[in-house]
Amino acid sequence: TGYRFPLKQAATAGSLAFTGDTIAQLIQRWRKQKASEQQHSLSRSEQLDEDVFWTALLDHDWLRAVRMTSYGFLLYGPGSYVWYQYLDHCMPKQTAGNLMMKVLLNQIVLGPCVIAVCFAWNNLWQGTVSELPNKYQKDALPTLLYGFRFWIPVSILNFWVIPLQARVAFMSMGSIFWNFYLSSTMSK
Repeated sequence: TGYRFPLKQAATAGSLAFTGDTIAQLIQRWRKQKASEQQHSLSRSEQLDEDVFWTALLDHDWLRAVRMTSYGFLLYGPGSYVWYQYLDHCMPKQTAGNLMMKVLLNQIVLGPCVIAVCFAWNNLWQGTVSELPNKYQKDALPTLLYGFRFWIPVSILNFWVIPLQARVAFMSMGSIFWNFYLSSTMSK
């Protein structure tokens, strides 16, 4: 029948990647503002603008947001959808052994691929591909290990409870937190 682009999964992953990045940017700006207030000993009321919403919109790094959104839409959503289909095709029965194998494969295959592709996508957009080996060396393993603590429990729920057609959406919801972490890691 041919390949059909998983538009629903791509749109879900893209919008949730945008959400995670937006949260990361807002928290980073809030932390900078707090540090600035402490340095300058200004009261909070002196720092607040009349319209916080417009200030947040104007200060938002829209290129960074588009980078993360396009990663979710073009790469993570479709890629993870195909991955979950493949795992269910290879291990269709809901047994404890299959569940554990899916979780394990998700962590040792999909996890490193997601980190590698996300870092590469970010560096490509920033025109810093030559810095990618250093980025991998410095941040890939710590990011992966940190991810195990979060993604193993989320993956168990995903493969145990969530039906195949909803897995990308469920994992993308978890990705709000993860995209916040990745976005913060990549903007260091």
